[in-house]
Amino acid sequence: MASTSEERLNFINSKLTNTTTPTRSVADGYELATDAKDSFSIIKALKESCGFTWMMDRCGVDHLEDETESKRFEVVTHLYAPDTNERIRIKTFTDEKESVPTLIPLWRGANWFERETWDMYGIEFSGHPDLERILTHHEFQGYPLRKDYNPENYQELSEPLPIHFDDDPSLEDEDPLEANQWINIGPSHPATHGTLRIMAEVNGEIIKRTNLEIGYMHRCFEKMGETHKWNQIIPYTDRLNYCSSAMNNVGYCRAIEQMIGVEVPEAGQALRMILSEFSRIMDHFVCVGTNAVDIGALTTFWYSFAPREKIYELLEEYCGARLTVSLTRVGGMAYDLPEGWLKRAEEAVTYIEKQMKLVDGLLTKNPIWISRTKGVCALDQESSIQYGYTGPLLRATGLNFDLRKVEPYYFYDQVEFDIPIALNGDVYDRYLVRMEEIHQSCRIIRQLLKNFPTGPMSIDDKRITLPKKEDVYNSIEGLMNHFMLVIHDVQVPKGEYYSFTEAANGELGFYCVSNGSGWPTRIRCRGPSFAHYQAFPEMIEGKMIADAVAGLGSINIIAGELDR
Repeated sequence: MASTSEERLNFINSKLTNTTTPTRSVADGYELATDAKDSFSIIKALKESCGFTWMMDRCGVDHLEDETESKRFEVVTHLYAPDTNERIRIKTFTDEKESVPTLIPLWRGANWFERETWDMYGIEFSGHPDLERILTHHEFQGYPLRKDYNPENYQELSEPLPIHFDDDPSLEDEDPLEANQWINIGPSHPATHGTLRIMAEVNGEIIKRTNLEIGYMHRCFEKMGETHKWNQIIPYTDRLNYCSSAMNNVGYCRAIEQMIGVEVPEAGQALRMILSEFSRIMDHFVCVGTNAVDIGALTTFWYSFAPREKIYELLEEYCGARLTVSLTRVGGMAYDLPEGWLKRAEEAVTYIEKQMKLVDGLLTKNPIWISRTKGVCALDQESSIQYGYTGPLLRATGLNFDLRKVEPYYFYDQVEFDIPIALNGDVYDRYLVRMEEIHQSCRIIRQLLKNFPTGPMSIDDKRITLPKKEDVYNSIEGLMNHFMLVIHDVQVPKGEYYSFTEAANGELGFYCVSNGSGWPTRIRCRGPSFAHYQAFPEMIEGKMIADAVAGLGSINIIAGELDR
């Protein structure tokens, strides 16, 4: 009798009548290859008949250096089936003379993902209503993620992007006092933190419609990922969501470890969880504190930033850094724990819980805070899924979805914690969810500290991890092992993998493609902020400018993760 997975695979293939290439099982789910002309109907069938109702990512891959591929480019679409907890990767082959059908009729969130793919690779999407530059500026020439693009080809911007919409706004009304006006909100506005530009058409204080301009904080992460070795990329992950950089380290290294097929020792897993939950706490406190100060609640800012300082002290003691920590390695952790660190971590949790009560007392029942946040900039659950929302923003709409529960990794299935949800998806509910998640993270950390495993932090495999310093200094074998690993790095088997973790803002995904050497072919980062910010115009339409400021702070856009 066929196993459940085989039955499911047969069911999927029975629904896909427009493809000659059957779906196959791969290490990270299912995979399907298709031509451009059939791609839309196949993906539509996967959504409507097979339960893959969430689009998590869409990106490009350049196979210029791979002679085995008949077409140069791939458009890779990652879908998720929430009812069966399954993932499928659809690989659509194309070249410069072809176009790939847009998926916007199926998911509104496909808009920005396809614009990014066109911006980076020049892949055309037929039916896309607004295929314009998004991460590079509007005067940019060429496609920076193509293999033959010279990364030293710097292109300066001579003129800023003019405020524009598809049609002429109502500036020509007979009564100029009734006419709509154009304004810029950011990037120099304090609430946009120098990295976001909202081009708004307003009538008085009411926002009628907006265009967004991003790309002010390029990290060039994905280009750097093709010019550096696997371990060398770890410091660049710090610069994605720099408010919780350890979570980026963990997510990236976990992806490579899954490709290699190794498991970090229990002590390393527990420490990764502790550092990730401390990072989640920091990220949430930064979000709440800056959201409050943007609205006008300055005192809360100091109370919410104080726990961050306590956690920074722990990070600094462990690895010498505070903001960009680079504390993981493929196969484990960068360092052993300092003596007494676990006890000081427990003291930090106690301090965090005390500070959380102060913030809760200042805001949760504060009538001014409630009037500025309740019912403001709400996004319903259906729209949130359409745009690819995950994390606290999705849970604030009433959907109980958290990767730590749905697909637990490390010891998340062995610790007790609850997933907070709210119902309205507004600024106030997003605040409530984050505050309760801080409490739940403290619960997780306390359990891990109480039962912290003994043993090594990293695997003992000279092909993957560096030898101890005493071995390097005192034996020729250790010295050679160190030399070979630094020169050649980890050898990741040929193949591809999409790995994901529950980061502070939601699903942080890394899609890695290896050609079998120490150099990646493709490192794709699926940052939650990119999906979240795309829905911002819908969120603020018809709202006041002051509401837009409150709404922007509540979705916690981190520019390094947005622009990558």
